Amino acid sequence: MKIVIIEDEKLTARDLQNTIVSIEPAVQILAILPSVEDAIAYLERNKDIDLIFSDIQLGDGLSFEIFEKINNHIPIIFCTAYNEYALDAFKTLGIDYLLKPFTKETVGKALGKYHQLQEKLTLLQTDFTSLLNLLKTQLAPTKTPSVIIQQGDKIIPMDGSNIAFFFVEDDYVFAYTFEHKKQLLSHKLDYLEKTFAPYFFRANRQFLVNRKAVKDAAYFFNRKMVANLTVPFSEKIIVGKLKTTAFIDWLAAY
Repeated sequence: MKIVIIEDEKLTARDLQNTIVSIEPAVQILAILPSVEDAIAYLERNKDIDLIFSDIQLGDGLSFEIFEKINNHIPIIFCTAYNEYALDAFKTLGIDYLLKPFTKETVGKALGKYHQLQEKLTLLQTDFTSLLNLLKTQLAPTKTPSVIIQQGDKIIPMDGSNIAFFFVEDDYVFAYTFEHKKQLLSHKLDYLEKTFAPYFFRANRQFLVNRKAVKDAAYFFNRKMVANLTVPFSEKIIVGKLKTTAFIDWLAAY
């Protein structure tokens, strides 16, 4: 089987390549393409490809642009850090996806699904344009939701874009704004995590952070990371070691 990988993160691409080969040693990885431009140029010249693994968001655009441009007829396994986005569309058309950070098990399942669907893939190609249009619509930037702030007998809606992060303190949940104000909320952090994804990242049990509030990040002891903020706050926001890869992908995506 001949495979092409479209991924702009070198370490992720190399890891994916090694994982695929460890599962199916006979596979040929024909190319690792880091951009929309490179992928279009390569795929226009090379048609003898069985399967593509493609990240959705590349440095110079969305990978959908590639497949629309070349009128693609090659089955694709998308790699995404978008969590719930567009997964129903993938399932409906029988095209698989890898949720970052991927593992040997998830890559193996995706390859297994490809082999199971080989006979059906030709029939799916007629719906490919519709799939891309649906995915682009679902992945398009949307307005950040609002959250309700209670002040005495007043109920005040606050735009989520004004909130740097949510955090838990003494079993209460607070919003901390870019104006350095702390506001008590009635919602649990788990609810806020679902509501504000993908623009906020759950660093740990205590903190849910807005991408706009993260200035940079640094490695911490025991393979953890610390998120450095654009707003002053006394407590360090530590990203657990099991979340560091997803956190880096999130920083790159947004």
